[in-house]
Amino acid sequence: MHDTHFLVREPLLDPKQRVLGYELSWQQHRAPAVSRADLDSLVAFVAEHVNHEDYGWLLRDKILFLDAVPEMLSLDALYSLPPEKTVLTLKASDLTDPDTLAAAQGLRAGGVGIAIRDGDLAHLGKNLSLTASHVEVRFTDADVGAQARTYAALKQANVRMVGRPVSTWADFDACAALGLDAFVGKLHLTPRPGNAVKGMNPAQAIILQLMQMVQQNEDIPKIEGVLKRDPALSYKLLRYINSAGFGATREIQSLRQAIAMLGYAPLYRWLTLLLATASTSGYSPVLMETAVVRGRLAELLGQKGLPRGEGENLFVAGMFSLLDRLLGLPMKEVLDTIQLPDEVVRALLTRGGMYGPYLALAEACELNSQLVESLAASLNIAPAEVNQAHLSALSWAQSVQA
Repeated sequence: MHDTHFLVREPLLDPKQRVLGYELSWQQHRAPAVSRADLDSLVAFVAEHVNHEDYGWLLRDKILFLDAVPEMLSLDALYSLPPEKTVLTLKASDLTDPDTLAAAQGLRAGGVGIAIRDGDLAHLGKNLSLTASHVEVRFTDADVGAQARTYAALKQANVRMVGRPVSTWADFDACAALGLDAFVGKLHLTPRPGNAVKGMNPAQAIILQLMQMVQQNEDIPKIEGVLKRDPALSYKLLRYINSAGFGATREIQSLRQAIAMLGYAPLYRWLTLLLATASTSGYSPVLMETAVVRGRLAELLGQKGLPRGEGENLFVAGMFSLLDRLLGLPMKEVLDTIQLPDEVVRALLTRGGMYGPYLALAEACELNSQLVESLAASLNIAPAEVNQAHLSALSWAQSVQA
């Protein structure tokens, strides 16, 4: 099934707009009937790319919500996923079948999460938590009082509530006040009124200066001098170079040594990550993570069709594609302050040129825009390749933000 269907994702946010996890679903316009073997292969594919045999759960503290059908509840591949990090989402009508209900309750007893959407929960009785860990609720401002009573009852039943869709910041605040635990939707791509960011903060200004110096191949002592003006930035660089992931054989204590050991191209990449993640905007946690995933996904998608060495520019294009929202500035104004290759600028402004289609495909994977299939076909990238890159990008994003 992962050979014919495309994985798309939506983030689940907590009331502080941090990413709790991701909801994964599968998109295909002309989907054939799905067999049990297809479903087992699908779950096994996801598990293979997010649950490493040696390193464990690669998504760290994130939970995966998987769109499910009753046949999925007894799949052997489910045992490849950690139960405490897995939630299967079913329709309420699915649970009117006694066998499906029993299977769901068996999984709940084993620690797997079950989310219920679209329907009346009355037939599940008072012990709702025996069946469900989460319930999707749809907020409307028509009868807030009645909804508050419903939510209070769900809270008392020890069930977490997921709001869908939450389309405005006013609704987000109302749902948070009413006690909802998580929110699904694209609200994070919309600036929050009254919480506007005004350009770059001092940390971002120094990072931008360093990026320009690296682009111009300035001498290491000059770069070191700018780094020393920001103790926090210097600390981050030394921590990064001495991390287990980087693999330094001895502890590096000198900034000059760190720059020389890292090299200019990796240093630029590291600064690109920092520029996007140094935002202080109130809605930035989810945007920052989205930018990191998008940058890495665009890079991985380009590996097959572009010459070696172009990945760095694709990564920058993906990372910077949300910089206008992170900085609260029009993209044209952002690009006036940053010297980027013409093809990267073209991708950011029009999604055209060498890099634009790969960036558009990375975006489509997170927007469920129905364009994933056509964009992938135009780039000659198979569904399995897109899906593998997508899950790899999600895992990579957790490692660089730890």
